Amino acid sequence: MSSPAPTTKAPRPGTAPEAEAGARPALVSWLAVLSLALGIFSIVTTEILPIGLLTPIGDTFATSDGTSGLMMMLPGLLAAVAAPAVTVTTARVDRRRMLCLLMAVLALANFLAAWAPAYWLMMVSRVLVGFVIGAFWSIGVGLASRLVPPERTGRATALIFSAVPLGSVLGVPAGTLLAQLAGWRTVFVAMGILTLAVLAALLLTLPPLPPRQVTGLTVLRDLLRTPRVRAGLAVTFLIVTAHFGTYTYVTPFLAEVTHAGPGLVTAFLLAYGGAGIVGNFLAGAWAGRTLRTTFAVAAALLATAALLLPLLGASRSAALVLLLVWGLAYGAVPVCSQTWFATAAPDAPEAASVLFTSSFQATLSAGALAGGTVVDATSVSTVMVLGGITAALAALCIAASGKSRSRRPT
Repeated sequence: MSSPAPTTKAPRPGTAPEAEAGARPALVSWLAVLSLALGIFSIVTTEILPIGLLTPIGDTFATSDGTSGLMMMLPGLLAAVAAPAVTVTTARVDRRRMLCLLMAVLALANFLAAWAPAYWLMMVSRVLVGFVIGAFWSIGVGLASRLVPPERTGRATALIFSAVPLGSVLGVPAGTLLAQLAGWRTVFVAMGILTLAVLAALLLTLPPLPPRQVTGLTVLRDLLRTPRVRAGLAVTFLIVTAHFGTYTYVTPFLAEVTHAGPGLVTAFLLAYGGAGIVGNFLAGAWAGRTLRTTFAVAAALLATAALLLPLLGASRSAALVLLLVWGLAYGAVPVCSQTWFATAAPDAPEAASVLFTSSFQATLSAGALAGGTVVDATSVSTVMVLGGITAALAALCIAASGKSRSRRPT
């Protein structure tokens, strides 16, 4: 039985957005926004760390690359379920309390991963990570309007979302570098300490945030009936499957095909990360005006890089260039996907955030699982080709969506 449609109650005196934001010093309000951004950064980094640590973790537990890839699949699957479930079941719980609890769980997950003597305990830690991802995203990313004055909301939201590309494109190479210097377990210890610091920042800077809006299952169901939302789901499925089905195994590819040593792999991933940051900011500037074109170009560039890597990847210079193209392309993907859902449901921002989070994470896990199956059955080069074809299909779908829309009578 579905929950009632979302209702918005009249704010109590002193709890209107202007009152909530204006009652606190501006510096404290922006520190609260920064603490949310750091929370997103720690979550994204923890989620994708296994990409750069796949080989050393697999060697420790004597697992194949495909089996180790389950560390990417499981959190995404859990996050996809947690996003709508937490939004509905905790709709009346103070948001500050929830966010602090989730950071504590993430710290526990990181320390458990660092200690895990067996692979199954590592997977338990990844279950906890998946729960935090879905819950924190659903609750936290829409709080900017309650922390700063209305005229600053856009800037605060941009600051929160900037943590996504920073975590996505810098987390893997930074973690890989630290693992080379001190071992992969040290990476998770460092993330656990960082997460505890974020927890302290949330406790110190966030004000009480009692819920003001209740989102039920009905609104999510209604959004799924919207053609543009369904198109966004299809495009997100294709492009995220293409990326995580291939990028999850980029470290084994560079080792086996490019014959790059650990130090060079780290340097390549850092270069990829820098390109991804550029791609994120370019997409942020362009997506609002030309969303479909920006999204289609990103998908086409990703397809090109993945398809050419098996052909040219034996050359270190060619592999570096293609990774730069890949990073530039994928840096734009989260921005474009989130913008697609937000513009498809302008009257239900929290529900749009839930759909974005749930679809992105479910597809991430599916892509990592599919890539692992292909890698174990064939080779890392084969998974690159299949990922490139999938990304090309995404580009075609985006282009077709634009043509279909333009043919409708005005």
